[in-house]
Amino acid sequence: METRIRELIKKGYVGNPAQLASVRRVTVSEGKAHGTGIIEVRTAGGLELDVLPDAGLDLGQCRFAGVNMSWMSKNGYDNPSAITQYEEEFSNTFPGGLLYTCGLRNAGPANRDGNEWHPIHGRYHSHRADNIRAEVEGDEIIVSGTVRETALFGHNLEVKRTIRIDAFGARINVEDKITNLAPADEEIMLIYHCNFGYPMVSEKAHLELPEGHKTIPRTDFARTGLGRELEFDTPTAGEEERVFFHEMGETGDFSAKLVNPDVGASMSLSWSGDTLPVLAHWRCMASGDYVLGLEPTNCYIMGRHAERKNGTLKVLKAFETVVNNVTIEFKKVLDNAF
Repeated sequence: METRIRELIKKGYVGNPAQLASVRRVTVSEGKAHGTGIIEVRTAGGLELDVLPDAGLDLGQCRFAGVNMSWMSKNGYDNPSAITQYEEEFSNTFPGGLLYTCGLRNAGPANRDGNEWHPIHGRYHSHRADNIRAEVEGDEIIVSGTVRETALFGHNLEVKRTIRIDAFGARINVEDKITNLAPADEEIMLIYHCNFGYPMVSEKAHLELPEGHKTIPRTDFARTGLGRELEFDTPTAGEEERVFFHEMGETGDFSAKLVNPDVGASMSLSWSGDTLPVLAHWRCMASGDYVLGLEPTNCYIMGRHAERKNGTLKVLKAFETVVNNVTIEFKKVLDNAF
């Protein structure tokens, strides 16, 4: 099958396909992230994206058409070997990024479940991927690898992650095939923590959700924001974060859209609602921590012990596989053609 890249080479417009779409492996040589590997992705559609093989093939900084889309915390990238797994360290190491995967066995606060300690948001992001593939194939950029989370005499979970990116657009699909390789059932918790920041997020932006969705505020303070949860404010010093849960089962439409006419861009998020039935919505307007988190999840981010008591822990049976898909696509608001 003739690809668009090959056609342009044949017509003489391009000699090197990397002029249109490229994948490059680099290593950070200084600072706290010294030694960290990054897979830099560039597309002909204006997408610039860091894929992080040392952090479970999560997604880091992202730009579209020269404009920043993702949110980076004050911490920025860190060397994974330096990330400790205790609750008091999370705020000092959490990098943000376009996608931070929480799980596989805890999402939410650190907690003790039975005889086992679970750090805040689990251990997935600290696991390095192996069997990594990163190349342009046809008119797609494909990055894939395997992440394992295991314990002696305990769990044996494997994630085969495949990231597919349109070489001529700005569409990112993340597919995870999660398999329980142990002979016993295992409860899993997952959040696909997608983070968007300034200038894509500002008081000029607005969020769109399907009609008929049900919104549940997480706290009393979040409840005070009902009716304005789809809008944004200017940064406010010291403002408390708000978290909402959106249930969309009855609508059958598992999607969200962020639009900012001021920067001329939109972001569409869609996900597999059969495996990730809830959208967590993190709205933080605090100065310096100004962020929108849209987080397809299979839980209510209560932590493993509380989720067990709530009856909302999902079970992956022995040798069973579950497939999760999350897709992020950026477009120009007024002109979608490049």
